[in-house]
Amino acid sequence: MAHEWFIIHTLSGQEQKVLDSINKRIDVEEMGEHIKDVFVAKEKVVDVRGGEKKVSTKKLFPGYVFIHMQLRDEDRKTIFEQLNFIKDTPGAIGFVGGDRPEPTPDAEIEDIQTRMSDSEDLERPKVEFEVGETVKINHGAFEGNNGMVEEIDPDKGRLKVTVNIFGRDTPVDVEYWEVDKG
Repeated sequence: MAHEWFIIHTLSGQEQKVLDSINKRIDVEEMGEHIKDVFVAKEKVVDVRGGEKKVSTKKLFPGYVFIHMQLRDEDRKTIFEQLNFIKDTPGAIGFVGGDRPEPTPDAEIEDIQTRMSDSEDLERPKVEFEVGETVKINHGAFEGNNGMVEEIDPDKGRLKVTVNIFGRDTPVDVEYWEVDKG
């Protein structure tokens, strides 16, 4: 039977522990031919701490690990040796779908992997904003001014904020990291 993508449900915050454990045990328990790939979906995000821009990683799907493996035989019945290999992994709760998990479509996994690789080039901001929300500009020429979010460009990580300068509302284009909420 072919390898298919499945999703492993993990204890909160244990995704990396599950990933590391599976990778260590693949050779020891001779699962190399049954498991092709395993990963935790993460993306780069930008946060501002102490006035400086910091890049970190964020889990896209907290509590889940993705695995490309042979879990079903030709009759589409679950192979219990592979099922138990995952169930015996410290921090793993089991497969999404229980003892009879359904595979995740390749297209969905490809979308997740594309999002991960895109984040290598494009740093996504950690803070999310809403139109109409009040923000305080903490960097640049308009530092110290409060304004209202008018437009959001999540792909570029920019906001259009209306700031009252000299008694006039003026639109200002700023990056996410240049403002704080409220």
